[in-house]
Amino acid sequence: MNIKSKIAGCIATLFIATGAMAQSNGGIDAQMLKELADSYKPTTAEKALQNVMLANSIKVLALNQENLNELDTYFSHSVPSKGITDQKSSGRCWLFTGMNVLRAKMIANENLGAFEFSQVYNFFYDQLEKSNLFLQGVIDTRKKPYDDRTVEWLFKNPLSDGGTFTGVADLIAKYGIVPKGVMKESHTSDNTSAFSALLRTKLREFGLDLREAHKNGKKEAELLKLKKEQLKTVYKMLAQVYGVPPTEFTWAPKDANGKYREEPQQYTPQSFYKKYLDINMQDDYVMFMNDPTRPYWKSYEIEYDRHLYDGHNWLYINLPLDEIKKMAIASIKDSTMMYFSCDVGKFLDSKRGTLDINNYCYDEMFGVEFGMDKRERVMTFDSGSSHAMTLKAVDIDKNGNTVKWQVENSWGANSGFHGTLIMTDEWFNEYMFRLVVDKKYIPENILKVLEEKPTMLPAWDPMFTPEE
Repeated sequence: MNIKSKIAGCIATLFIATGAMAQSNGGIDAQMLKELADSYKPTTAEKALQNVMLANSIKVLALNQENLNELDTYFSHSVPSKGITDQKSSGRCWLFTGMNVLRAKMIANENLGAFEFSQVYNFFYDQLEKSNLFLQGVIDTRKKPYDDRTVEWLFKNPLSDGGTFTGVADLIAKYGIVPKGVMKESHTSDNTSAFSALLRTKLREFGLDLREAHKNGKKEAELLKLKKEQLKTVYKMLAQVYGVPPTEFTWAPKDANGKYREEPQQYTPQSFYKKYLDINMQDDYVMFMNDPTRPYWKSYEIEYDRHLYDGHNWLYINLPLDEIKKMAIASIKDSTMMYFSCDVGKFLDSKRGTLDINNYCYDEMFGVEFGMDKRERVMTFDSGSSHAMTLKAVDIDKNGNTVKWQVENSWGANSGFHGTLIMTDEWFNEYMFRLVVDKKYIPENILKVLEEKPTMLPAWDPMFTPEE
């Protein structure tokens, strides 16, 4: 054997050895790559489709043309509403949704025209309270190492503009509520991301300062004093971009024709809420979840997942869909809207305003079956609640079956179907996650679940990211 043959033989042996090593270690070796490439032998039709797909959006190409007939907008039961809100480029769907539930009540009770509460008023305090929650959390965990799971979670999540119904209830209980004209939106409240990122950076810096002060021997009382000074800076930053929340204001209701019903009176945010709504949102409402990965008929609490340090952790009852639907229908029939959240991005046709698993034919386009059920999607982090809206209507056929549902959204009147989204019952089953119901519509056997001690879940559980 000449030297060239020996070299070639060595190279071949080395190639085979390294290839086998890659494959045995779970990598893609040359042989596997060749098999993968050889397995793709497109037909003439598939080649044509590939050319189209290379130059166009797959969502446009997968649009199910058979599903584009005239939209069925009839609902057998619907809660009246006036006006559509717009959260603009912010993650405040949770706040808009909670306030839209209250807004519908106030419009009905007082026979008002189009009316809104000030979202930025409560959002100001939400961001202040969340800042305090983080800083106090740093103080509470000051003796733990940086790689402790709770400490790590705190510094990863010092602040967000997302939230939950529990936050709405706690904020209104503590700070009241005001009409939109009393404190209007600012550019930053409509576009929260840049400022929120800046405030998160400052909070992390403050968190480091608190831990360093503890390391240098400062006692808890001194840390609390330092935290107060830090919160003064936070308050200043919030006031500069959102405005200073009013402590008193003058207001009078206008009827549906725009005429004042009475002379203006002076209110505080708390006295205004007590006069016109006087609802105990913390006690009178219950959150339900449909999470097929956990046992039903049990209550769960999410540790450290709240908006206020002295507020309530997120608490819910996990129930089968049929039980949740019964309460939703009872509420709608009694003209009461509900806080609702879902995985809104799945099969959303934003132009028509429909949520329908038949909106797009991805399986037919790729020739690939997408076979996970709801439980499997949740288990693999493929699906979870991402957006809150206000459930306002249901369509029930003559046999008592639910056909479709409608939610009032907070993306403006020009989005979707006149500011709303219409979802099929099948889509509801697959991608609905949370619903908040007034206790008057909840059967006693379900309320009894709350008497049991809830199962505590960690704040970093992926099912409990705030709605945006």
